[in-house]
Amino acid sequence: MSHKPSVLFVCVHNAGRSQMAAGWLAHLAGGRIEVRSAGSVPAGQINTVAVEAMAEVGVDLAGEQPKVLTTEAVQASDVVITMGCGDACPIFPGKRYEDWRVEDPAGLGIEAVRPIRDEIRGRIEKLIAELDQTASTS
Repeated sequence: MSHKPSVLFVCVHNAGRSQMAAGWLAHLAGGRIEVRSAGSVPAGQINTVAVEAMAEVGVDLAGEQPKVLTTEAVQASDVVITMGCGDACPIFPGKRYEDWRVEDPAGLGIEAVRPIRDEIRGRIEKLIAELDQTASTS
């Protein structure tokens, strides 16, 4: 049985960037990769403009809720991708960490959120290719 890679996306509020990234990964990986997202200080609800931007490309985030970042979530993940949470993310040895500098969609209109959504998609496609390659060589 091969190990299914697991990715955790972390930002401060878990309302925009990390939710869009998790939505893209779940959508594009088709179940090959376990997806989690969390925030160091979760918002009360997901960013409605982020939900709208993702709905335009067929990814439904409407049922998602911001989640609290837990040590267990980090420990259970192979790759931890932070998006502007700085030192709030716990670091464990043996994990792959990446910090994606992606503009925060909070407070922005749909026109400004679309390029953020598309940038995140490009990063997710690259990540999937890397994880697929790692899985095929291990």
